[in-house]
Amino acid sequence: MSHIEALRDDLLNRGVKYVFGFYVDVHGVPKSKCVPVQSLLQMAEGSELYTVGALEGMGDLGPHEDECAGMPDFDRLMVLPWQPEIAVVPTSLHLHGRPYEQESRNFLARQMEEAAALGFVPNVGIEPELYVVRLTDHGWEPLVPEDRLNSPTRGYDLEATVMAGPFLDPMVDYMNQLGWGIYSFDHEGGDGQYEFNFDYADALTMADRMVVFRLMAKHVARQLGCIATFMAKPFQDDFGSASHVNISLADKETGRNVFAASDGSYSDISRQFVAGVLRHSGAICAVTSPTVNSYKRFTSKGFMDEISWAPIYRAWGENNRTLMCRMPVNRHCLEVRSADASVNYHLGIGLILAAGLEGVRDRLDPGEPLNADAYQLTPADLTRLGYSELPKSLDAALDEFEADGLAQEVMGKEFHQTYLDHKRAEAREYAAVVTDWETSSYLQRL
Repeated sequence: MSHIEALRDDLLNRGVKYVFGFYVDVHGVPKSKCVPVQSLLQMAEGSELYTVGALEGMGDLGPHEDECAGMPDFDRLMVLPWQPEIAVVPTSLHLHGRPYEQESRNFLARQMEEAAALGFVPNVGIEPELYVVRLTDHGWEPLVPEDRLNSPTRGYDLEATVMAGPFLDPMVDYMNQLGWGIYSFDHEGGDGQYEFNFDYADALTMADRMVVFRLMAKHVARQLGCIATFMAKPFQDDFGSASHVNISLADKETGRNVFAASDGSYSDISRQFVAGVLRHSGAICAVTSPTVNSYKRFTSKGFMDEISWAPIYRAWGENNRTLMCRMPVNRHCLEVRSADASVNYHLGIGLILAAGLEGVRDRLDPGEPLNADAYQLTPADLTRLGYSELPKSLDAALDEFEADGLAQEVMGKEFHQTYLDHKRAEAREYAAVVTDWETSSYLQRL
């Protein structure tokens, strides 16, 4: 009996009826066809074909051209705990027998191969934040309405966390059933905002898991008459939702974290990696902060009563949360804080990894860490220290993405251009919108 036949029989014995082989569009939204378990052998051979030219940001394959075949990665198959008759399996698209270059998972897989060629396995942990809200006659309200009564923030509040149990309890149960090793969760600073922390995994596995995490959160929220939103800054007077990417490199042979030096400090390789990320910070922002809304998060305060705790500068610090890159004191990894909740994980992690590996290959030096509160720095301080702000808009980030030679090289010219064109169109549309703020400010005054 083949491996696939054994898997088919095991799934049938567990009551699984259907398998979805998923990939993601440019936004990280999963797409798939549904296959009855009995047809698993055909699925393994690429029976499911996709006209991806009809999807968001995946190239211009026209109606006259061949379809992409979905090749499932059965080693990473997951049975949905909340709907156990369904299994989902990450899938790579192939065109003419080769990985399709304008598909995000294939892009991350290529960067994993580059890391392996250097002797490394990239490991990633994600700290996803999200809001759970419901639409009422008074607008969007948090899952726990009492959240709004505790100003300025219910962050870490014990009572607020307990009251959110109808959402948090199922989430934790499902994540434990999937073996993700959740070790903490909390009520974040926003009204109805939550964060989960769970074990790291290799970069490809983690990106795949985050697709399922979003499906899970949306399902649990729906059961409560709410929505789970991964919008980066859903409310102007409340905290943004980050999704910090904690990345490190392990020795391929021993599994040792090479970001850790023998004396317990950070290694030269870790510093080289962060230097590579900073060299390509603008291009990385274009994919880890991929919407026009993302850039509302890069402020020290804005309309909020509290500081935002969001990154605003292209720099690194040992425990500095005001910067793009943080090297935490309690673990050996690079925390990329510019990534927000709307990120396409396969694409974002892939470009971070490519930039970091370039830093290792070129033995780059990131300079000394910035450990001061960057929110308090003056423009003169920034000039003297040589630091600059993160892009202020999606268009500004795309300008850097367009000019970035590494992004063009690792994504391939066609995928790079497809992403650029798609996001430029989004930025142009946003620029043409007349907002409520403009109407209230100018309609009667001018």
